[in-house]
Amino acid sequence: MHVVEEWQPYLDYKIYVRIVEPDRPARRATPLVLLHGGPGSTHNYFELLDPLADLDGRKIVMYDQIGCGRSWDDSMAGHPDLWQAKTWLGELTALRTQLELEHLHLLGQSWGGMLAIMYLCDLRPRGVHSLVLSSTLASASLWSEEGHRRLRYLPEGERRTFLQAEATGDFDTSEFRAAETHYMRLFSTDPVSELGPDAPECLTRPKRSGRESYVTAWGDNELMPSGTLAGYEYADRLGELDLPTLVVSGTQDLCSPLVAKQMADALPRARWELFTNCRHLCFAEDTPRYLRLLSHWLSEFD
Repeated sequence: MHVVEEWQPYLDYKIYVRIVEPDRPARRATPLVLLHGGPGSTHNYFELLDPLADLDGRKIVMYDQIGCGRSWDDSMAGHPDLWQAKTWLGELTALRTQLELEHLHLLGQSWGGMLAIMYLCDLRPRGVHSLVLSSTLASASLWSEEGHRRLRYLPEGERRTFLQAEATGDFDTSEFRAAETHYMRLFSTDPVSELGPDAPECLTRPKRSGRESYVTAWGDNELMPSGTLAGYEYADRLGELDLPTLVVSGTQDLCSPLVAKQMADALPRARWELFTNCRHLCFAEDTPRYLRLLSHWLSEFD
């Protein structure tokens, strides 16, 4: 395989795109487009899926969404109007046109899955062969409810710290950030502290996270959506998505089994794969299984 890097125009900015080309393309292998989480994460962790290119003879397209990573421009700062769904939907639409992706598979992880659901429900695009919803959600309210339920896994003092911060709106305390870090380590992988020198380089590489886009669009933390996406409620619309859909989640995921089941039950053509002992990055904590699963799934619906 070989990697092609390019920048595509969007609005008044440039979007970083990374394309993995197989050395021996398979004639029927439909490209896979990857939508990363956040808002404000980067494509970096998706590099763990690069082997799919040669495994399937398939092109893989990933990009840093506007406002983060290599798609950050200092002129974006102080423009909260950017950080709303229509910006990212427009970005995906524009990139698909620019890259001539008439047919594709679509995989969204975390916020990327939300983006994929909105894209399919609201814009009704053609040419999407299948959908992979990885550790994501269809309802901000259920995500928040499940997050609050899981506060019971924290010591009593940390749980009180969460609830006090929520009541006062003051999250910028050392006590709250320590409790938040503990919570995230329970349900979301932290490769730097947990894997150290054994972590794949793409997981530990320094990156520019889009904190401004995250706080404006989602909120201060995972449990308490308060931004432009706080009203994200698509559970009742999942029946509109009549295409093969693979739901992937971990037993210890921020996407709790109940959140995943809500999607799997409502989607007309869904299959749910639950990864035992995995958290929010199933493809990082059990990469071999994830690659096998994805290869078989995509090949079935090429």
